[in-house]
Amino acid sequence: MKSLLVFVLIHISLFAHGVTTGDQGYIQQINGVNFIPFMYLGAKHMVTGYDHILFLIGVIFFLYRLKDIGIYVSLFAIGHSSTLIFGVFEDIHINAFIIDAIIGLSVVYKALDNLGAYQQWFGIQPNTKISTLIFGLFHGFGLATKIIEFDMDPSGLLTNLIAFNIGVEIGQLLALSAILILISYWRKKPSFIIYSYSTNVVLMMLGFLLAGYQLFGYFNS
Repeated sequence: MKSLLVFVLIHISLFAHGVTTGDQGYIQQINGVNFIPFMYLGAKHMVTGYDHILFLIGVIFFLYRLKDIGIYVSLFAIGHSSTLIFGVFEDIHINAFIIDAIIGLSVVYKALDNLGAYQQWFGIQPNTKISTLIFGLFHGFGLATKIIEFDMDPSGLLTNLIAFNIGVEIGQLLALSAILILISYWRKKPSFIIYSYSTNVVLMMLGFLLAGYQLFGYFNS
């Protein structure tokens, strides 16, 4: 059981924020405006992006009102979308290992926030809305660094990136809906209160694993 858990965690760390080989080849080969394909790729990236999903789980874990969930998810989406487009158009090169390590640490940050660590350690509560927006910016730069490497056709680039972002939002809604259904069902059970602490500890460990894998890649690349 222990070895199986290690295998699963390593698998998650390897594919947390990447783009599959097939999608890479497709992005490099196509020309002009391809709205639907890029929208599909955006949705696929969000649904299969473990780092995004882990962060979103942390963000909504203790949010009960749909209004609050909508605000936080919108802030994350604004940050993610803006830096994705800005990073690609301005050709901002950030080491992919470093930015992905920061993304892993964003999961750690949110898990610690859910555990009340900052109030216990420092006697303060950071502004959760601002932190969600800031980490959304890093998540967007994470994908931008990979898209830049693909040397995409400049013809129709803006339209394709907008389509990709729309797809990301669709994928985010799909992933979020599934998460909300599961968490809402779990909240009705006594086990939610019992295991909410340990769940966020696991979330923190996964974030450290993602960050550690990326730092290992950085120092050995």
